[in-house]
Amino acid sequence: MSETSTPPPDDDAAAAAARIAAGYAVEGAALDLGAVSAGGRTHPGAQVRLPLSSLNRHGLIAGATGTGKTRTLQLMAEQLSAAGVPVVLADLKGDLAGLAEPGEAGERVTRRAAETGDAWAPAAFPVEYLALGGLGTGVPVRATVSDFGPTLLAKVLGLNATQESSLGLVFHHADEAGLPLLDLADLRALLTWLTRPEGRAELAGLGGLSKATAGVVLRELVALEDLGGDVFFGEPAFDPADLIRTAPDGRGVVSAVELPAVADRPALFSTFLMWLLAELFEELPEVGDLEKPEVVFFLDEAHLLFSGASKAFLTAVTQTVRLIRSKGVGVFFVTQQPTDVPSDVLGQLGNRVQHALRAFTPEDADALRKTVRTFPRSDVYDDVAELLTSLGTGEAAVTVLSERGAPTPLARTVLRAPRASMGTVAPDVMAAAVAASPLQARYGTAVDRESAKELLAARLAPPPAPPEAPSRRQEPRREPAPRREPAARRRGDEPAADGGLLADVMASPVFRSFARSAASALGRELTRGLFGTRRRR
Repeated sequence: MSETSTPPPDDDAAAAAARIAAGYAVEGAALDLGAVSAGGRTHPGAQVRLPLSSLNRHGLIAGATGTGKTRTLQLMAEQLSAAGVPVVLADLKGDLAGLAEPGEAGERVTRRAAETGDAWAPAAFPVEYLALGGLGTGVPVRATVSDFGPTLLAKVLGLNATQESSLGLVFHHADEAGLPLLDLADLRALLTWLTRPEGRAELAGLGGLSKATAGVVLRELVALEDLGGDVFFGEPAFDPADLIRTAPDGRGVVSAVELPAVADRPALFSTFLMWLLAELFEELPEVGDLEKPEVVFFLDEAHLLFSGASKAFLTAVTQTVRLIRSKGVGVFFVTQQPTDVPSDVLGQLGNRVQHALRAFTPEDADALRKTVRTFPRSDVYDDVAELLTSLGTGEAAVTVLSERGAPTPLARTVLRAPRASMGTVAPDVMAAAVAASPLQARYGTAVDRESAKELLAARLAPPPAPPEAPSRRQEPRREPAPRREPAARRRGDEPAADGGLLADVMASPVFRSFARSAASALGRELTRGLFGTRRRR
């Protein structure tokens, strides 16, 4: 466990640990990560702390598989919740569900608590289980296709830049034409319509949509539906405000997005998580620097988010990460290699918890060299590359931003043990928690209302045949029926001007519904955000 080829004497090691810990001294509230390791041993009195006020500077949790990234995430989520900060995290394997149950003391936990100077006690935390599209156990999280937007959908479908641009044109047309895109069937219907002779003219003034591009997008949509991706899109759409909640006792609610059921669709779930973050960005007001963040978002398997991403997508991610800090949101990317994250994004991640890296291949060795260059120079750890490859499970090389905004010294850190259960939860317990959730009544049942598919089908339907005129000799004489009042007048609305059939049409519920849809769609078109997602306000 040596950090240098010649470990310093114990007194020197204790002094070095004290110097490092001085860089982590905090006046305000902070997360307690663990204790400094120097000279081959852990120093319980030398604490490594992350100020709550620095969390909106974002961060990175990285390391090879099995080095303890998930437990670090859990440790931070627990302390954030205890501090009254809501947390959003992805639970890819289901082993973060245990946050809702207290942990159990054991030999390993007791030893780790003694090493890190931690007065460990078991604790449970308020957890809201969410499930994308309702796949798995959790409150269903859905988005309408229109809300999701063309940039994120292009990422899910794996479209190139030209195809992504054409998809943006289709969304623009849907907004202007008052065609609600609620699910994938709506988008397929619109693409089909726009390649028909009747629909091609509608895009003539906007550059048009080639049949080849439409064919590619349609094939990718069908493939996504075959994988079950259609369940993610629809209504009721999830409101991002429901991610920022506190329990009655003041602790922050941990929204755990359960992903085991969709682990085979990584591009979809990683992009959906980015949609949730983008929604928060569009909805939250500017608040500047706070003593603690409004919410902290952990993006697990972050490399999936950037793999094959278009330039437009990467630009939107970079801008979102750069600007969302002023809205009180902290974002942590969780991945294996720091090089998985683009440089423009990595440069904004001031808080780093780096678990062990492996250098088994030339590519690993190259990534290790690049990672070493991103850490501050250290007078305690001579060989940072050796440090990063010699870390044990539950250890990390840490550097964060102090309350002054300056980088702290590099600290080899033995991390504290989480207080909640480090494992899965019994299915019946989780199901009961979901059934008791106040969100289940709002999002539990899918809704299928009239949208683009039905409106376009109505355009193609043949006009109804005119009623056959009755024979005068067969039709008995009837008294003239009283004239029917226009719908607006019957409801007590402002009476329509005398206009006969036109007045009745304008006052009819169908016309009013269409007018509302068109006005709403135009509002969406004018207020789309960085990712092309619809702003709700």
